[in-house]
Amino acid sequence: MKISPKIDALQLMLTDLRTRNEPIRHKAAFKGCQPEFQSLVSRLIKQLEEELISEKLTNRDT
Repeated sequence: MKISPKIDALQLMLTDLRTRNEPIRHKAAFKGCQPEFQSLVSRLIKQLEEELISEKLTNRDT
């Protein structure tokens, strides 16, 4: 598989989303939107994982 800047960017974004960013989580808790915030994070992770898999398959085939 060739190196792809898009694959690198997707992997970095997933790492960032999976890392607990306490200041942002505390702000969400303070505003009373922690469950909604976590739901969005989970949806973003799933979407980015699907895009990463697709991108890896595309790069493997070329």
